[in-house]
Amino acid sequence: MKAIKNIYSIAGSLALGLGILAISCNKQLNQQPPSSITTGLFYSNTNDFTQAVNGSYNQLRAYADQVLWMGEIRSDNILATSDGNRDWQAIRNFSPNLTTVGFINTGWDNNFNGIYACNSVLDNLTTKGGNITNPTLRARFAGEVHFLRAFYYFQLVRLYGQVPIIDHVMSAAAVTKVKRSPVEDVYDLIISDLNTAIDSLPPSYTGTDIGRATKWAAKGMLGLVYLTRSGPTYDGVDGPTMGSNEWNLALAQFNDIIAGNQFTFGASYPNIFSYTAENNPEVIFDVQYMSTNNGADFPSQLTPLGYWGGVGIAGTYNNGYGSSTYNISRNLRASYAASMGAKMDVRDTFNIMWKYPVDTKSPPTTDTSDPFIKKYINIAKRGTAYNDWPVNFIVLRYTDVLMMKAECILHGATPGTQADVDKIVNMVRSRAGIDPLTNVSLATLMEERRREFLGEGIRWNDLVREGMAVSTMNTWIAADTLSTTISNVIPAFVIYPVPEQEILTAPGLYTQNPGYQ
Repeated sequence: MKAIKNIYSIAGSLALGLGILAISCNKQLNQQPPSSITTGLFYSNTNDFTQAVNGSYNQLRAYADQVLWMGEIRSDNILATSDGNRDWQAIRNFSPNLTTVGFINTGWDNNFNGIYACNSVLDNLTTKGGNITNPTLRARFAGEVHFLRAFYYFQLVRLYGQVPIIDHVMSAAAVTKVKRSPVEDVYDLIISDLNTAIDSLPPSYTGTDIGRATKWAAKGMLGLVYLTRSGPTYDGVDGPTMGSNEWNLALAQFNDIIAGNQFTFGASYPNIFSYTAENNPEVIFDVQYMSTNNGADFPSQLTPLGYWGGVGIAGTYNNGYGSSTYNISRNLRASYAASMGAKMDVRDTFNIMWKYPVDTKSPPTTDTSDPFIKKYINIAKRGTAYNDWPVNFIVLRYTDVLMMKAECILHGATPGTQADVDKIVNMVRSRAGIDPLTNVSLATLMEERRREFLGEGIRWNDLVREGMAVSTMNTWIAADTLSTTISNVIPAFVIYPVPEQEILTAPGLYTQNPGYQ
């Protein structure tokens, strides 16, 4: 594993020890700034700043869980069945009673903890940046934390809509007076941060720095921000879409990445996610993990307990959700089948475990009715616990950039033609081993993205961005006769509620998002 993974293994304890990160179980509005004693002793040399910047990356470890439990499971990709009262049920079922759900709380806390860490570094770069003797490194540090702060805020906007803008370290008393800002104002900070990152970050790294944010990661994120802002709005919701029609601005960022010639379209779909091919030329930005009790837990999420019994490790490898199942929806199964024709889609067999033994008997008992996402599972590479998998979680890859370019073109961005769109989609389909298409429409493109990015936490955001969330979900719920368990989806549900703990911490400061109780 790459040495850059030390960012995630040592940064957490370091940052918490310095008071840089608020502890996630605390109410975020009660966060305390670093004490004058610790900050007085810290940030005195380059090594101190290096460790503090590393600490700003630490909350990325929560990103995969957020996009899987608050994104993938909320989409039409998965039909989950609970064995009891689980936190994710209310998310899956579009309940209006989500304000105390654990995932809602931690999604808010983790991202604001990351923002707080970034603000601490930025404040001290202003006052003590001269302690970094290399001006290029000082600028890079600023670029990294501006990128990360934008990343955390963009995730907050997509989850909750309006959020408070906190762009410097503040006292607890001051924080309790900061109201939620309109989404457009939060985007202004995000875009400013990403432009600073683009101007300050290198295009690539070597050695132990591989895995840090680059200029291209910032451009990819900025393109996605413009793409998301461009999507149609939802009635009465100040959510991530604004109807801004900034397709050309998004396309320019994606074209810059393509013209940079640093990334390549991977020839092998499985190899993109291989444990032995991390940081391959398809990967633009990912969350880095290592093993030995510091690995990732996301490969074992959305996995039924029976699977672990079949590989002989039941009881040790349990995702904490008992005998719940996380089946691939019938709709998605049909989508893969329709795309293949007489051929086999590589993504179908790589992404999905269609049948598996649930015990070690001879012959074993086989489950053929609960297919699930297995994209990142490699039993031979498992670590020391069920949540210890030494593999990175890809946040942005080159195929995504290409397909988002096609999305921009279909919305009228120039330069670009229908032939360009068809070429991109057919590159993706050719790698999957299936036949080409002509005159690809937006609906066809989004369905291709669905099959391509299964298990990467992208589908829900795709639906919201394209104004498809309400209609697509309700059509699916009706077609699969799920209305007895999954509520009718209304526009308000494209974002989540503000956690109750935040409402109660400073009564009257925040108002709850529409549609939630």
